[in-house]
Amino acid sequence: MSHLAALTALERRAGMTLAGVFALRMLGLFLILPVFAIHAHEYSGGGDRALVGLALGAYGLTQALLHIPLGMLSDRVGRKPVIVGGLFVFIAGSVLAALAGDIHTVIIGRAIQGAGAISAAVTALAADLTRETHRTRIMAMIGSSIALMFALSMVAAPTLHALFGMAGIFWITAALALAACFVVWKIVPEAPARARNTRATPPLAQWRQVWQNAALLRLNFGVFCLHLIQMSMWVLVPAALVATGLEAGALWRVYLPAVLLSFLLMVPAVIVAETRGQMKTALLGCIALIVLVQGGLHGLGHSAAWLTLWLTLFFAAFNVLEAILPSWISRAAPADAKGFALGLYGALQSCGLFLGGAAGGVLARHFGSYAVYLACALCGALWLFLASGLHPPARPAAKTV
Repeated sequence: MSHLAALTALERRAGMTLAGVFALRMLGLFLILPVFAIHAHEYSGGGDRALVGLALGAYGLTQALLHIPLGMLSDRVGRKPVIVGGLFVFIAGSVLAALAGDIHTVIIGRAIQGAGAISAAVTALAADLTRETHRTRIMAMIGSSIALMFALSMVAAPTLHALFGMAGIFWITAALALAACFVVWKIVPEAPARARNTRATPPLAQWRQVWQNAALLRLNFGVFCLHLIQMSMWVLVPAALVATGLEAGALWRVYLPAVLLSFLLMVPAVIVAETRGQMKTALLGCIALIVLVQGGLHGLGHSAAWLTLWLTLFFAAFNVLEAILPSWISRAAPADAKGFALGLYGALQSCGLFLGGAAGGVLARHFGSYAVYLACALCGALWLFLASGLHPPARPAAKTV
């Protein structure tokens, strides 16, 4: 049987369980997004919008700081210990936020949540457990789980808040992370012995290997742009939907179908990119689509139907890129520095999230929505130009299984 024919049982198990770990953690993070700004007044000091924004974004700052060191640590001590340790840090932050009576304590709890920065270790473990020709498919499973959890949070958060309050949502977040710990220890496959780097390259040498790699620099700039654009858009999109006549509690009626339809568009794109060696074509096409979406959101139709169309196209491109970029990083990275390379990837992803929200808010406040969409389009155009200089990753020689 050709190695392209199907995932092995180990690869299926790795993809499904690691996607589950990501999903449990990200659902916990996403659950507060649809409701926190509305109900922050429940906390002392929660009427200050700047503090509310800091509470929402604090985890991104600590994630950005710790992605690289925890990714490097996973190269030395193994992936699973780092993942489980990070999840327990996340649980500690969730418990602190659940017990909080004021907005400042919530901010500290959110910052501690972000300190459990496990993305690099999880993605590196996925790379350890899969063949290169199937890695994009595994990354797609993980990326799709994140998008699905975002959609689920839009639906579940208002109901959960009505039943349990904000404190209850933080307790649920802690419970989800505890469940993820169980999945990691008991169900996720062990990394092969060759992937456990007990004699890792010294940190300074890893820095040089990654920073002198032009492909990694272009790919990392790409993930920064992708998440900067995404977060900048979310400064405007909810209000734009409400302006069409939708109630704030009904926005999931747009988000959920947009995400689900985007999966149908994503799957063939990922399969073609993986099996026919068209990763660069898919990458450039998705970047161009994201630039197009910025123009559509600003100037082409502002009904709920039009906004659903543009969001569907955005999510489809976003999901494909979320699969392609980490897969490509794992192929381009030195074998003994994958954790570091994926840590840098995660750090820049978090920086994009934080700066996208901050910059999008400033531009919208002082110059209007046009400036936000224009800035996103220009950022995407620059990314498209730089990505055009990438060389497609080499396709491994065919083997049988």
